[in-house]
Amino acid sequence: MADAVAVRGVVATRPRHVVPEVGAPVTTFRLVTRPDGVEGTDGRHNWYTVTATHRLALSAAACVARGDPVVVAGRLRVRDWEGEPVGVTAEIEAQAIGHDLAWGNSVFTRFVEEAALTRHGPSRGEHAAAGP
Repeated sequence: MADAVAVRGVVATRPRHVVPEVGAPVTTFRLVTRPDGVEGTDGRHNWYTVTATHRLALSAAACVARGDPVVVAGRLRVRDWEGEPVGVTAEIEAQAIGHDLAWGNSVFTRFVEEAALTRHGPSRGEHAAAGP
């Protein structure tokens, strides 16, 4: 079962980006939450594995780094695993990832699809390059 969630936390690991020979690109990283934004070692942190695919994977690989405060929205999956020790893994299949602007500034750059520009001109918010 997958529930829709939005989680605010800090990127705890360096994002890992993989482009398979067949299929969509994938970027994964671990996200740790800090209750009330406070650092500490009281064990109240929650850990998530975040997975992004397709275009979101490309953007995450280019823009997200270890230590960045982010907000992740997506589908939550909780899985039990066996072994030593027995445990539970929480995974978020990301649908959106963004920097948490409560902690700093960010700059947004829109994807520009060359085919769309040549047929329809620039979209709202995009500007055509000035020629000589």
